[in-house]
Amino acid sequence: MSASDDAELEALLLDDRRRTIELIAALDRSFTSIVDATRLTSTDDEHDPEGSTIAFERSQTSSLLTSSKAHLADVEAALLRLADDAYGDCERCGGRISRERLLARPAARTCIDCASKASRSR
Repeated sequence: MSASDDAELEALLLDDRRRTIELIAALDRSFTSIVDATRLTSTDDEHDPEGSTIAFERSQTSSLLTSSKAHLADVEAALLRLADDAYGDCERCGGRISRERLLARPAARTCIDCASKASRSR
């Protein structure tokens, strides 16, 4: 890839990192708010009609938070690969990840072929 490709992909990764950090902060606030709200009530999730909704919201927010943190780790790893001049190398086969794939998924660790094989084996 050319230096301009690297600069464009780095900008995408940095923007993705910024947005993901903002999302994590918002989800953290939301999760804290949900937990605090449940402490203020003496309701029983199992018997209160609203309890199941609160439990669902807490679970959903927790899952989104976990997923966002994992994505942030992927973005950080991609930035490290970029700095080490290993960005764009497939972690499975060692081949090059296409520019188009990196533009669509800047934190991609594998080429399309390896990603397809991995998804079929699941």
